[in-house]
Amino acid sequence: MIKSVQWVLFLSVLVAFAACNAPPVPLDDISIEKTFVPEQCVRAVKVGDYVRYHYIGTFPDGKKFDSSYDRGSTYNVYVGKKQLIEGMDKALVGMCVNERSLVKIPPQLAYGKKGYGDLIPPDSILHFDVLLLDVWNPEDGVQIKTYHTPSVCTRKVEVSDYVRYHYNGTLLDGTLFDSSHTRMRTYDTYVGIGWLIAGMDQGLLGMCVGERRFITMPPSLGYGENGDGSDIPGQASLVFDVVLLDLHNPRDGITVTNQIVPDSCTRKSVSGDFIRYHYNGSLLDGTFFDSSYSRNHTYDTYVGLGYVIAGMDQGLIGICVGEKRTITIPPHLAYGEEGTGSKIPGSAVLVFDVHIIDFHNPSDITEITVTKKAEDCEKKTKKGDFVKYHYNLCPKKRYDNTYNIVLGANQVVPGMETGLMDMCVGEKRHLIIPPHLAYGERGVTGEVPGSAVLVFDVELISVEEGLPEGYMFIWNEDVSPDLFSEMDKDNNKLVEPSEFTDYIMRQVNEGKGRLAPGFDPYRIIDNMFFNQDRNGDGKITEAEFKLKADESASHDEL
Repeated sequence: MIKSVQWVLFLSVLVAFAACNAPPVPLDDISIEKTFVPEQCVRAVKVGDYVRYHYIGTFPDGKKFDSSYDRGSTYNVYVGKKQLIEGMDKALVGMCVNERSLVKIPPQLAYGKKGYGDLIPPDSILHFDVLLLDVWNPEDGVQIKTYHTPSVCTRKVEVSDYVRYHYNGTLLDGTLFDSSHTRMRTYDTYVGIGWLIAGMDQGLLGMCVGERRFITMPPSLGYGENGDGSDIPGQASLVFDVVLLDLHNPRDGITVTNQIVPDSCTRKSVSGDFIRYHYNGSLLDGTFFDSSYSRNHTYDTYVGLGYVIAGMDQGLIGICVGEKRTITIPPHLAYGEEGTGSKIPGSAVLVFDVHIIDFHNPSDITEITVTKKAEDCEKKTKKGDFVKYHYNLCPKKRYDNTYNIVLGANQVVPGMETGLMDMCVGEKRHLIIPPHLAYGERGVTGEVPGSAVLVFDVELISVEEGLPEGYMFIWNEDVSPDLFSEMDKDNNKLVEPSEFTDYIMRQVNEGKGRLAPGFDPYRIIDNMFFNQDRNGDGKITEAEFKLKADESASHDEL
């Protein structure tokens, strides 16, 4: 048993020794061992293709005889056109970009019995470690692969359009040679008029803002035989990963979309109006740059007079209060080639979503609309009348405020005074008051914004007739000829403040006289006494005492 095992081991050693010392088996054809295969192979080499590849050439014993790496340049050649040794011509067919293969070529498919000078001996088997970097065909054109399409595309790139886009530029093997992202600045240019390499001029056509695509081009449409002299070698295919951010044409005007117009629009804005509006501002790709809402304050300006960018000046004309619209503005009607720095890049199309709060014209007066007439109207309000009215600040639907004022006494804004003039009890009115007849540019903190147009619904409840202009007290009957004596109760020939006050209030209570309604009666009486007390000693003498009818000037006196 032991001898049998030893005999088997002895035979195994003999077989192994024979194998090691046997002459090599001759190659009848090339041998290919794929040492790396890329996950994707969008294109394999065909006869007639042009390729760029790196290689290391060695003999079977491992001795190197040539290397493209040592020369610092790929080997560039057509395949299948006898520009290579026959074995390499065969080996390259079917290879993919970034594929790596170990190719063994027999002498009859390499340099044969003659060899190659002092470099390759006759009858040499050659080993090549090949890495394919690029492949294209003279018949190739631009190849486009869109991998993201926006849901809305109202316009596509056409010849002579101006575009802004970001890109990553790579060779076909994925080597990055340039990127707008690393420069943090878009590439801005005209399309289709020769400002770009031909392949990019073609590849950008038909794109939508927000679209992403790969644009692959052969060297004939890129940088050709010489490359760019730096990062792009000669005869290199180029791949650009592009996202389009902006698009316009120098002939463009503004566009108005997404209009929401209120049911009632009695007036539209015209040049010279002062307008208050809210807005959100974004670039064409949706990048936000500004908002009035974030400042909690409307943007207030004149329109049509150059106070805002030209496109907004145009876009705010012909608009209604309460209207919402989107205004798209090309750069030549916005901030032009320079932009505004950090927020708005140069040559950017701007998109404003605006909501009109109100507008007016400096020449506007209070607009009065009678919404309900009074059933009976014996007399209408006038200056000096003491009126009581209900009101609400629109858009409320109910009257939830009551106010008493004297018309013409500057107790309310001028526009309200105007709106309450010549009005009958029971009448209802709709008032639109421009800010210069309301609270002006400053408004009322926390209540009324600056430059706000006010809209009121008012209903007149009651009217107490006022006194003639210039009077704070009048007699309802003939004046007593002994007026001074009637006031001077203690007969000391002097009328003191208490005597004066008591007398006037008695005349009012007995219906013989009237004080101006809506004012503090005692303040009126104090003022009357002051006007009669000529020398200011706190007492009225008979010589000082005069009726208003006897005065040449107008005073609040008797």
